[in-house]
This record gives sequence, C-alpha cells and structure tokens, in this order.
Amino acid sequence: MKKIINPWSGVEGYNCFGCAPQNPSGLQMEFYEDGDEIVSFWHPDNKYQGWLNTLHGGIQAVLLDEVCGWVIMRKLQTAGVTSKMETRYLKPVHTTDTVLTIRASIKEQRRNIVVIEASLLNQAGEVCTQAVCTYFAFPREKAEKEMHFHECKTEDE
Repeated sequence: MKKIINPWSGVEGYNCFGCAPQNPSGLQMEFYEDGDEIVSFWHPDNKYQGWLNTLHGGIQAVLLDEVCGWVIMRKLQTAGVTSKMETRYLKPVHTTDTVLTIRASIKEQRRNIVVIEASLLNQAGEVCTQAVCTYFAFPREKAEKEMHFHECKTEDE
C-alpha cells in the first residue's frame, strides 16, 4: 500500500472539506493506493454525528464521494466531477469506532464517463455503506487549466 501525495498541497485557496489537511472543519482525509483500489482510513469524531454515536449519513456520503474523486485523480491522472451518486446505507456507522476504512475502484469506463464503486467499512471490517458514483473525467488540459491539477503521485515515485 502506497501513500498518495495530495496534488493540491500548497495551492493558495485550497480548502476542500474532504481532503484539505489545513481545514479545521473538514474531514482531512488521506489516501493510499492498494492495487486497483484507493483506500482511506478515517477516524470518526462525535462532532460529525447525526443520531447519538452514529455518523451522519451526509458525512458518510462525503467520505465515499471523496475517495471516488481520488480514484479519478490517481488512476486516470486527471480531475473530474460527480454527475450521479447512488448511496445505500446498510447498517449504522458508529462515531465510537476508532477507524473506518473507505475503499473505491473503477467498475466501468466509457470515454470520459467513469463508474466507481465504493464501500465504507466499520472497525470490525463490516460493509456499512456502499455507493456507486458516476464521474465526468476532464481532459487533462482542462484539469490543469481549471482545476490546477498536474499529476497525482505516491510517496515512492
């Protein structure tokens, strides 16, 4: 498993709720490449709960959508946007768990339309939430010009 370097570190104005390390209100997610999958390990906090000791469903959706976006960046070396997201909440996610695992990989690609499957697993390794995200992947030139995206490397590259 290789740690992915955040391609926007040091970019002025970068404050993504999902992955900006300096956003105190954000989720500050980090990502790893594990074969065909992109993985994140996230530590829940009760400030993100919906019901008592339960992670808010909207936060679960952000975690899943964010890991899907990083699939686009790492695997396709471009940026993109979510055009559709289908989320299935299978069982509660507890904010008392010390770590959650979020995994995603490409299911299908047709030109610039990419379908990604993602899962959120609790501390016991049980799948609690699943998502299928459809992304529109930008041409690399547009990703560079409009999204300030140049490349997405791992620490050992």
